[in-house]
Amino acid sequence: MNHKFLSMGYAVLGGAVLITGMQQAYAANPLVAVKTANVPLVDGTVDAVWSKGTAVTVAVGGGKNLPGGKTTVTLKALYTDTMVYFLAQYKDPTQSLMRHPWQKQADGSWKKLKTPNADEDENKYYEDRLSLIWNINTPLFETQGCAAACHLGEKKPYGNMYTPKAGQTLDMWHIKSVRTAPVGQADDQYIDSTRFSAANADAGRHSDPKISGGYTDNENAGKTMPMYALLGNKVAPPYWLLNAKKVPFDNTKYKAGDTVPSIIVAPVKGDRGDIAAKMLWKNGVWTYEFARKRVTGSKFDVQFNNLAKSYAFGVAAFDNSEVRHAYSAGIQVLTFK
Repeated sequence: MNHKFLSMGYAVLGGAVLITGMQQAYAANPLVAVKTANVPLVDGTVDAVWSKGTAVTVAVGGGKNLPGGKTTVTLKALYTDTMVYFLAQYKDPTQSLMRHPWQKQADGSWKKLKTPNADEDENKYYEDRLSLIWNINTPLFETQGCAAACHLGEKKPYGNMYTPKAGQTLDMWHIKSVRTAPVGQADDQYIDSTRFSAANADAGRHSDPKISGGYTDNENAGKTMPMYALLGNKVAPPYWLLNAKKVPFDNTKYKAGDTVPSIIVAPVKGDRGDIAAKMLWKNGVWTYEFARKRVTGSKFDVQFNNLAKSYAFGVAAFDNSEVRHAYSAGIQVLTFK
């Protein structure tokens, strides 16, 4: 996370984050989950049942591509005896879905569209995303929010994510417009204390265990062209291939300039697939819906088992950026009514 975003109540001193009165402001204005008998359909549209929820707005900033690098996320929450639901909306002038697609070149070869020398900092050929990070057992998160796990530098343009101490974890819900949303899921991930190294390039970021499914690269053994194509060998969009509907790639069907998806997606079975999610862009606004069991039993998940408890979380919005997301400063809190 980019700690240059100071207007939200952060000050940075020697890599440490000092939190001002904004922390108390967030704590005094929690996201309140309201119990409901009727539940929303998780499809990215706002059902009437969402009128029960009380909206809370969370300013996010310090990102890339969004106007001024910032936007405001409006959140609502509902729950039943067994499930919890979240609605998130924010303005984004552009719908970004072109994540490194293959493009046929004038000489007949294929290449993935990428910004030269981006080096894990792509801000043109990527996808829109939203993530929510929940505290599991990291005390510093309760007072610093996401900043407790954010570490600048370390050979990456936006730093690395890991918790301060061994045994401390965070639960990350990460919906990706190309890699997970097409199959109706968010990527259920977690953050632990693993430090960055050559052997651990992702540092503390990990995906929850899975049985099968997920997303993979669409490329031949030599990584020189696509392996599979859309039905009928049609040209993209969409910029993803559903695994169940992919067909063998036929190079003769394409002319120079045509694009083919570089990602194959399939529903995840197992812990990593716990979160149902959809996202829909319309008239410059993204709408996200999430649904998950309140209690999953997984050590990698936050458990909403105590309705008298407050749950700290953070918000990050990615506008066609690989790492330069807009993020919430201070502390956000979920309570149950």
